[in-house]
Amino acid sequence: MAGPKTLQKLIALYRIKTGETEMDPAKIADFAILNGIKLPTPADPKKLLVQQISQAAREEMRVDRDTGRPYRAYHSLPVQQGGETLFFWIDIEDATRPQMVRSTNRRREHVVGELVQLSFDLDHWAAANPTDKPIEVEYDFALDIEWRKAAGDEAPAAA
Repeated sequence: MAGPKTLQKLIALYRIKTGETEMDPAKIADFAILNGIKLPTPADPKKLLVQQISQAAREEMRVDRDTGRPYRAYHSLPVQQGGETLFFWIDIEDATRPQMVRSTNRRREHVVGELVQLSFDLDHWAAANPTDKPIEVEYDFALDIEWRKAAGDEAPAAA
């Protein structure tokens, strides 16, 4: 199986060979296979089931009977076990405050990490395109959240 660095080089080669700027991963996979990349070994069935269970837990939504708003049924908890961090799931109805704080902090850190990377990406784009107006992003989302809640547009993206 090809590692990320090999696949990144293959993506660059694909861009050079095809001239495409908006790239379809399925076409890149066909290109990879034609260029000798071996298909990955199928995942361990149990690991695949664990991933599917986690995805199902992440996606399960319920509706608050008082407000009519959706909420996530299960929240992931980082748990230290044998020197590694595993992620367990807890039903929000059973979650203690400390568990919800741990889950919330992890999700918040993920969002912050994404926004930091977005700012790096936009800084680079602005430097590479000095004659174009820089793209500005508002990082204070308090009003956006209130507007969406008021509009009834609460459907969360996958976390």
